[in-house]
Amino acid sequence: MVDQATQRTTIMASPQRCFDAAVDFEQYPRWAHDIKEAQTIARDRDGRAVDVKYRVTAMGRSTTYTLRYFYGSDPLRLAWRLQRGDATTRLDGEYTFVAVDGEPEATEVTYQLAVELAVPLPGFVKRRAESRIMHTALDELKAYVEAGAGA
Repeated sequence: MVDQATQRTTIMASPQRCFDAAVDFEQYPRWAHDIKEAQTIARDRDGRAVDVKYRVTAMGRSTTYTLRYFYGSDPLRLAWRLQRGDATTRLDGEYTFVAVDGEPEATEVTYQLAVELAVPLPGFVKRRAESRIMHTALDELKAYVEAGAGA
């Protein structure tokens, strides 16, 4: 069964700064504490990362997966689809970065995620994992960008 979640936050930085931090995949281990390694394995003709392999440790487990990225510009958008994973059969999601009306240095960030695990887990474990992923995707990104990333 696929679990889906959507959350939003406001980051006090321009949409471009937020987007730039989100597409700097090799820097993820600096701010996304569960990500131990991020390696770009393919780029598009514009030099943007298309396939990125991750090594993650969380809740006492280690896993690896590769995501394929897709870019959008209006609004700034970063989407991904799971290519390979040893613990997931689906790990698809999207960030959107939209300027807050009247505040050029404020961005509403929306994070959507759809996850399907290779092995069934109890509901409370899945909810805990989902909460941790959302925290990393939004709260840790917010702290990283507001501390000056992409400036």
